[in-house]
Amino acid sequence: MAVELYNDGRHVCLAFYDLVDDKHDNTVQSNQFLIVDGGTGALIDPGGNMTYNALLMAMQRYFPSRGLHYILASHPDPDIIASLNKWVVVTSCKIMISSLWTRFVPHFTTGRDLGERIFGIPDCGMNIPLGQSFVQAVPAHFLHSEGNFQFYDPVSKSLFSGDLGASLMPHDLACEVVPDFNIHLPLMAPFHRRYMISNKVCRLWARMVRGLDIEMIVPQHGARFVGKDMVNRFIDWVEQLQCGVDLMTENHYRLPPAVGALPEKSVSCAEALAG
Repeated sequence: MAVELYNDGRHVCLAFYDLVDDKHDNTVQSNQFLIVDGGTGALIDPGGNMTYNALLMAMQRYFPSRGLHYILASHPDPDIIASLNKWVVVTSCKIMISSLWTRFVPHFTTGRDLGERIFGIPDCGMNIPLGQSFVQAVPAHFLHSEGNFQFYDPVSKSLFSGDLGASLMPHDLACEVVPDFNIHLPLMAPFHRRYMISNKVCRLWARMVRGLDIEMIVPQHGARFVGKDMVNRFIDWVEQLQCGVDLMTENHYRLPPAVGALPEKSVSCAEALAG
């Protein structure tokens, strides 16, 4: 299902929330995003092979894939760009990712030389031209990847925040707007405590994004935060978050016990993310 986040007749932002089948209970629900300005398009975090066919079909209803100019990747996790090889075959798009990760991108492809199509985003970020507008690559290093970017659309005033703001929730509810921050908090707090690196980085990020005019924060997993009050509530929460190395103790660095039997089943997605 495509959800129209913004549409002024020329500039359109779409979110795709349900392309991962919820029957796969060990699979992370993930969102994909398309920004179109005057016939020029950018896909943000297009996802893995599980989402490719459905995304390609759903996207065609709004925008022809041949017009795709960019794939913007927040970081190189499989749920972000594992489908990359298929996109570079069916489109002539450029791939934009942190300069730390450009040499890793070919590992998602068939080994062809894609040097002319892969562009590294410098650590300081950049403005990426899109039609008559641009998308701003906003530094989000260590939230959670070493080289990590969020993407801000100044027309819709939307910050596509990658894993920051992610929540673990039923697939059919991910397309909803967060209605109550306190009720939503247990769905995202365990993930953030484990996957974000430290409070220092969270504070630096919060100080930076307060300089943007944000009406909507749209994470790659789960529901979105809409309206200035909810956006500010989220930023305030991130700013005080204790996470990652803040929480590590010697109890997390013990040698494993004596060899025993393998676990009877794999750890579920939710259990793994919750740590």
